[in-house]
Amino acid sequence: MGLARLEATFEGLRARGEAAFVPFLVVGDPDMAATLELTRALVDGGADILEFGFPFSDPPADGPVIQAADLRALQAGTTPPACFDLLATVRARHPHPMVLLLYFNLLLQYDGGVDGFFARAAASGVDAILVADVPWDESEELVQAGRSHDVGVVFIGGTFSSDARLRAIGDVGTGYLYAVARVGTTGERAGVDPALEDTIARLKRETRLPVMVGFGISTPAHAAAVTAAGADGVIVGSAIVRRIEEHLGDPARAAGEIKRFTEAMKNATRRQE
Repeated sequence: MGLARLEATFEGLRARGEAAFVPFLVVGDPDMAATLELTRALVDGGADILEFGFPFSDPPADGPVIQAADLRALQAGTTPPACFDLLATVRARHPHPMVLLLYFNLLLQYDGGVDGFFARAAASGVDAILVADVPWDESEELVQAGRSHDVGVVFIGGTFSSDARLRAIGDVGTGYLYAVARVGTTGERAGVDPALEDTIARLKRETRLPVMVGFGISTPAHAAAVTAAGADGVIVGSAIVRRIEEHLGDPARAAGEIKRFTEAMKNATRRQE
């Protein structure tokens, strides 16, 4: 289904007056069985779209919480082929769109290169891929692979993106635009940028894509503020991964904590009349 699954999800959310809640997990943190149980907790809690990262040793866009999760997953022996096997299991169990947030070296080193990676992603049920360290003007190979395999290619935009750059991203990007709520790496923050509403309005004016806000979103109050500012969805990683880290010795409790957190975050994305 590829992009059609994402588009149908956004259409349904708009009809219900909701923004999407998109949680992030590092595949294999702390192990594969736990990732499947945590994914189920996210689904049971009301997640709309599932975002996954493959563990990578040097993730330049990620803060210490996700870096630590990458290390745990790598130490557990997680590899890209094993990640794809797990995603195929997730696809068989859950109808939700699945998105990957990755770094280019993982695709470059994959057997079959970029096209092989996209082909395997499509076969595993992945709907879109964001390669965080590839800008739109160096993305021709990604865009072509996405078109060949009906997998969306997502790009990042934000406050410091020029109007011309946003229009260019809108021309080649598919699925949605990942809007960074704050400059810097991923990680929990105390508040939401007061200028975010103006930024979202400009992003929507310059591109046709749904605008999803991530980086620093970590509480229901943040999610409500981002939703009220006009975003089509909120993406949350570090606040979820931190809860996993806090309960590494008790996977059932970790799943329960994440389900409750997801319920609260999803409720915050329902627009108030």
